[in-house]
Amino acid sequence: MKAIEEVVTLQVPATAEYVDLVRVTLYGIAAKMGFSYEAIEDMKVAVSEACNNAVLYAYEQGSSAAPEEQSVEIKFVKKFDSLSIIVKDNGRSVDAVSEAPQTSPLHGKKIDEIHSGGLGLYLMQALMDQVEVLSNAGTQVTLTKRLVRSEELA
Repeated sequence: MKAIEEVVTLQVPATAEYVDLVRVTLYGIAAKMGFSYEAIEDMKVAVSEACNNAVLYAYEQGSSAAPEEQSVEIKFVKKFDSLSIIVKDNGRSVDAVSEAPQTSPLHGKKIDEIHSGGLGLYLMQALMDQVEVLSNAGTQVTLTKRLVRSEELA
């Protein structure tokens, strides 16, 4: 039997006011799939971080994209056992690995010892089962969460 994959696509302007729409859409899809409240909340935080990065950094001053082209595309890819959320912009490409702080773990550090750049990637990795970042023409972040069904917990 071939795995069925359904894709829901949302395209929004690259402004902060539309991040809530992405979160509400995610909630609806994840709840229908049977994800727990805690898993949905984790996914909402991770997708908010990915969308906020696109809004804040992809179309900064000097971006070659015209204002009407400054959008973020979000694809929700439903599979039997997982949900992937793909957040893609066509703005300035960011090398997430080199931009993330090259420091030791955050545990035990004072707040003034932590650098803000790149923490979003750590947060997404902590909340999701898999995170992939591709930077080519724009940036694409794929966040995947596996669905744990109640009978699997027993």
